[in-house]
Amino acid sequence: MNPGSKPERRNAQSRRAILDATNELIARNGYAHVTIEAIAKTADVGKTTIYRWWPSKGALTLDALKDRISDAIDFPDTGDIRADLCTQMTEVIRLLIGDVGTVFRGLIGEAQSTPAIGAAILDALVEPPTRACQARLDHAIAAGQLRADIPTRTMVEMIYGAMYYRLLLGTDTLHPQDVPDLIDNTLTGLRPRAT
Repeated sequence: MNPGSKPERRNAQSRRAILDATNELIARNGYAHVTIEAIAKTADVGKTTIYRWWPSKGALTLDALKDRISDAIDFPDTGDIRADLCTQMTEVIRLLIGDVGTVFRGLIGEAQSTPAIGAAILDALVEPPTRACQARLDHAIAAGQLRADIPTRTMVEMIYGAMYYRLLLGTDTLHPQDVPDLIDNTLTGLRPRAT
């Protein structure tokens, strides 16, 4: 038997082709204009193959997006909270100003009418980086770099809120060079107060 014909290998190749096609088509055409049929055609698989692994376009898109952003969840800990936040947020913004941002916005739109997708987004895309950020903020609090009287979950919302506001509402363009100002303005309120 040819190694290329093993079912496990074919499954992995088909899965990769489907995830890549999903990201490519949504980035090019927008979430609303992409169908499972188009994804299947681009990936050169049958629709039944897609539906065997994913119950809906939203579930498929979520997996395709997770596949693209897994490395951006990493959070550095150099001992300098400002530098670490700038590094991590810059990485996230670099992802979001490209194709990933287009796919993410489409998925957020789908979540408005499909609560299961909204819950899956929270579970897969929001909570892991939030927990990583909270752990880093806990270290900064212990080092006296941040106030201890504000819950770290609130700090995360303050730090990343402006970025997601700009991304989702299109109020302003996201630029990596804006990160230091966003972080500095937020940290002003989070730093320990002089007594």
